Amino acid sequence: MTKTAATPTRNAPASVDAITLLDADHKAVSELFARFDSANSVSGKQALVAEICAALGVHAQIEEEVFYPAVKLALKDKVMIPEAIIEHASLKGLIATLEGIDPDGEMYDANVKVLSEYVKHHVEEERDELFPKVRASSIDILELGARLAARKQELMAKAASAA
Repeated sequence: MTKTAATPTRNAPASVDAITLLDADHKAVSELFARFDSANSVSGKQALVAEICAALGVHAQIEEEVFYPAVKLALKDKVMIPEAIIEHASLKGLIATLEGIDPDGEMYDANVKVLSEYVKHHVEEERDELFPKVRASSIDILELGARLAARKQELMAKAASAA
């Protein structure tokens, strides 16, 4: 099973392995949180939070639908994946809370801070514990990356058409 980037075809982009794709999402969200921390206006913060929440929603969904089932099966995991799913539920709860509170209130920034901390913790666990195990396994991370990318593209197109 191939574990490195494939040579791109003439009209197709280079393949991205699953871990690289997920890690790029992690970095993008981290940058959005950093921009939130330096935002000066309520409307600017609100726009960044909308971006953060949308990115986290898509990321969580592709992990839950595509990545986690494949990893759970390949690693015969009964600990890391269930824990990650519970962490996602907590993140979704914080997102729902953010969507229901005044962006000008003190609880808004506090909820964003807690969300940021939860995401950081989740990312560290994936990067330090889960991803190394996936890389060492027999999972075809290029094929899995293609499936993740395709599902991510579908979800983003759906969100764009709903906006």
